[in-house]
Amino acid sequence: MKEFKDNYNASDIDILDGLDPVRKRPAMYIGSTNVRGLHHLVWEIVDNAVDEAINGYGNSITVIIHKDGSVSVQDEGRGIPVDIHENSKKPAVEVLFTVLHSGGKFNSKAYRTSGGLHGVGASVTNALSVYCDVTIFKNGLINHIRFENGGKLVVPLEVLGKTKKHGTLVRFKPDPTIFPTVVFNFDTIAGKLQEKAFLLKGVHFLLKDERTGIEKEFFYERGISEYLESLNVNKTPLSDVIYFESTIDEFNIEVAFQYCLNDYNESIYSYANNIRTPDGGTHETGFKTAITKAVNDYAEEHNLLRSKTKLEGSDVREGLTAIISVQVPEKYLEYEGQTKTKLGTPAIYNVISNFVYSQMSYYLTENKEFAVNLVKKCVDAQNARNAARKAKEEARGTKTKKIDFVLSDKLTPAQSKDYEKNELFIVEGESAGGSARKGRDRMHQAILPLRGKPLNTDSVTLEKMKSNQEFSTIINTIGAGVGQNFDIDDAKYGKVIIMTDADDDGAHIQTLLLTFFYHFMRPLITNGKLFVACPPLYRVSKEVNHKLIYKYAWDNIQLEQAKKEIGAGYHVSRFKGLGEMNEEQLWESTMDPKTRQLTKVAIEDPLLAEQNVSILMGKDSSQRRKWVEEHVDFNEIDTFIEEVK
Repeated sequence: MKEFKDNYNASDIDILDGLDPVRKRPAMYIGSTNVRGLHHLVWEIVDNAVDEAINGYGNSITVIIHKDGSVSVQDEGRGIPVDIHENSKKPAVEVLFTVLHSGGKFNSKAYRTSGGLHGVGASVTNALSVYCDVTIFKNGLINHIRFENGGKLVVPLEVLGKTKKHGTLVRFKPDPTIFPTVVFNFDTIAGKLQEKAFLLKGVHFLLKDERTGIEKEFFYERGISEYLESLNVNKTPLSDVIYFESTIDEFNIEVAFQYCLNDYNESIYSYANNIRTPDGGTHETGFKTAITKAVNDYAEEHNLLRSKTKLEGSDVREGLTAIISVQVPEKYLEYEGQTKTKLGTPAIYNVISNFVYSQMSYYLTENKEFAVNLVKKCVDAQNARNAARKAKEEARGTKTKKIDFVLSDKLTPAQSKDYEKNELFIVEGESAGGSARKGRDRMHQAILPLRGKPLNTDSVTLEKMKSNQEFSTIINTIGAGVGQNFDIDDAKYGKVIIMTDADDDGAHIQTLLLTFFYHFMRPLITNGKLFVACPPLYRVSKEVNHKLIYKYAWDNIQLEQAKKEIGAGYHVSRFKGLGEMNEEQLWESTMDPKTRQLTKVAIEDPLLAEQNVSILMGKDSSQRRKWVEEHVDFNEIDTFIEEVK
């Protein structure tokens, strides 16, 4: 038992000054120290540049990935203030980069609207960098200040000369003692800048990679309308993109949406002050309410509802892709939580609801053919929903045993009926399936082995997909329906976990499964219930006093650490597949909730997700091969997992 001090007093209390809290607990500020957290450093500096552009200062932002692994971001804004801050008696730029919760975005004096982390971003990026170099072009002068080793001032603010330019240039290099990898991904940064360019129509974004010489420029005159067209490029639209824009009571509102045939998903992407709000909020709720009311009112007025039963919101939103972008003044801005995943501003609900209802009602009246086709599509969705509900009620009776019988030769079920705690492992191969069956937690873990590679579902009909044996088994096992009839509340598992080998075949199977879930069970992803298991690549072991000691390693960095911890005389086993592990090894390394590593599958960049699915599952094998060569490294498992998200 661990011994504790008898006394606990003031001498045990540490006060972390300046940026020390960030270096001590970086995940509190950037979410994690993995690849996503690394790129978050870029987003915070980019968001500061974007805030200048949002408020009308400058229309060009340049990002450069330098050969030394650093990144620079330059804007054409007003330039960070360099005069002395009254309370601290230091230059304002020094305060902004060294003091948490300092900034000009807490009121509406300097910025009407803004995103970022409100005074945390620049200082956090500085805290987690080897160096951070800031050059400010302001009032005809070139001002410069430099920080090193986690935000320590090494070059006080100085004037280097005169200039006619205006704006800010920030260059920083992430600290390798904080991040396991400090290699920036060009496509990840390009995807984020493209998203910003869609949201900021008329602003140029330029990305340069000095490591490869590749450059990309993003500029869109029609903004989110072009964004929507890119998202739906491989779909069959019911109409052109519908776009509404207005400024009402200090709120700038833009919405673009489009209905597509043979699409059963609802894809709504909302933004507040150019920051994605993946959990929605008052702006998204207002939009949904308005669309549902406008379609219902039109259908009732023209006697298009034969059952006289109003359409539900899910009926109206089936096959809908929408982008909602609002600019909210600082005095009204409210988020639910520091991470800003959900907008909480009450006033925006009525503003956007009334505006979209009025515009949509007028649009339906002026476009009768589209309106009739849309109502028909919504009624079909309503009928399918009612039929699915009836079938579900019947299945709870006499059909339950029949379904269990069909699954019995493949599925090893969990014993518990507490579905939220149960986990379904979809496992590659019979050999791995056998080890998983023997090593699993029988109470809460079910095993479903795959026999061969599943069907590519990127461009197949629902009927063809359902006729595939592997997918029909998965559908029945999860028990929540599929496509337009999928109801996540009926899912028999709180987690669905894809478990494949860390090789080419495993990557292909994993991608095929992710494509299926993306197209036909997307709520599993959006509700955080789909995961990818991360089996280790290595086991380092040796015998000490007739006892085997060992450690698992998931990448080459962990491998070297394990070698040091085990000591001289170690033996390294390289796992080429799940089938090479016995049940005990598979359990403790990949399945045990206390020790395993799972990656939650999420759609963080909708456009990148659509593009990657099209590349990986499309007919052009050369594109697919190029993507895999650039993104997949089985000796760096974290990189692969980040990309398949």
